[in-house]
Amino acid sequence: MAKILNVHQLKKTYTSGSKNLTVLDNITFSVEAGDTFSIVGPSGSGKTTLLGLCAGLDRPDEGSIELCGTALESLNEDQRAQLRNQKVGFIFQDFQLLPTLTALENVSVPLELQGAKDAAKVGMRLLDQVGLADRFHHYPSQLSGGEQQRVALARAFSNKPAILFADEPTGNLDEETGEKVVQLLFELNQAAGTTLVIVTHDLDLAKRTQHILRLKGGKVLNEKTTIPS
Repeated sequence: MAKILNVHQLKKTYTSGSKNLTVLDNITFSVEAGDTFSIVGPSGSGKTTLLGLCAGLDRPDEGSIELCGTALESLNEDQRAQLRNQKVGFIFQDFQLLPTLTALENVSVPLELQGAKDAAKVGMRLLDQVGLADRFHHYPSQLSGGEQQRVALARAFSNKPAILFADEPTGNLDEETGEKVVQLLFELNQAAGTTLVIVTHDLDLAKRTQHILRLKGGKVLNEKTTIPS
């Protein structure tokens, strides 16, 4: 299988006052196309920072990242944004829906930005897949947390991403609602054949992926292959 994400000797340091804080140190791993992959570790271990670097939202101080066959360090800001629009999907802990847009508009906007003529039709199909076709005209404030995350799921798959990054996708949901969202995430992912990379502190969720990368103190503790139940 081809590697869709290659991370090599990544380092990221932030300056706080007169101190330098190394958040990630010598991180190396790869993800094969079509795999499910989780990054786990305690708070402050560098999980979210790593996800942002892998998606090209930030630049490392050292090391290299190849995403979908492209070296991110060779791209400028606009080129990285274009790569994300075409190849990458995102799911965030806090949903990040646009409050002035309806559920359907939130899902359709990425497609419209790409010039798709059938954006609304595709948006409705995706909302139907996450069980929210009857709520298409509701605004985020009129939806529960679980419903908002399902809209975010539909939006994440709208541009048929090659790779989907999910940052604590159940972090703001109760256990029962979170389980439903995770089930939908894996079902949609399998149907689309997308590569899935999840950042989570939930080991039960991590065990549902094929590979687990453990971080601690900004370093790789270990990496292992799992057999998802």
